[in-house]
Amino acid sequence: MGLRKALLSALMALVIAGVGLWFTHRPLPPPHEATQEEVRGEAARGDYHLITTEELARVYREAPQNLLLVDTRQDWEYRTGHIRGAVNFPMEPTWWARWRAQGPLTALLEPHRNKAVVFY
Repeated sequence: MGLRKALLSALMALVIAGVGLWFTHRPLPPPHEATQEEVRGEAARGDYHLITTEELARVYREAPQNLLLVDTRQDWEYRTGHIRGAVNFPMEPTWWARWRAQGPLTALLEPHRNKAVVFY
């Protein structure tokens, strides 16, 4: 009975290892690239405005005090370089991360409610 139990345990370990290897190396679909139409639709639903980089550069040069730049990349990416004056607020592109960030994001934005806020 001991040999049978040992073989069954070894077989289960192989199955678990095989499933783990498959899961970590499985093919994934390519990430979805949003179209301009999708971005415009999201902006309309979220009641925010899209601006061009030229418009942003103009406001940044003319009235930087009226602008809050929010760099949404990870901390290490922000540390490698960012727009002068930008604050870092890492955002993961998942609904769970966005839901969890609502309170801290509100706290970040509250003192700047009279400014244009630009996320990048």
